[in-house]
Amino acid sequence: MELREIIELLDCDILNTSFELNRNYEKAFGSDLMSDVLAFIHDETTVLITGLVNQQVIRTAEMIDLKLIVFVRGKVPADEVVELADNQGITLLSTKASMFDAAGILFEKGLRGID
Repeated sequence: MELREIIELLDCDILNTSFELNRNYEKAFGSDLMSDVLAFIHDETTVLITGLVNQQVIRTAEMIDLKLIVFVRGKVPADEVVELADNQGITLLSTKASMFDAAGILFEKGLRGID
């Protein structure tokens, strides 16, 4: 699924300048526990869906080479978090959907969870 489709499906706001609308994603993982993210995500084509908006999310994504984070419930990180993501080439989106709904919408349209 292309980034542009994710943005449309979840009615997302793009929060930073690091994005490629044609970039493809194949999986999604929802969590606020970065230890789970580190333990289970092993593929840069995974979308991280989270409500956590601090620098730890960006640092975790950087460690496992994630390229897309979707913040749920309308959350928006502080400017320094957005800047850090830009510096790391990580796309940040925000949706008003809950984590459950966002994951369900993406699943219904073809993204799958972690194996």
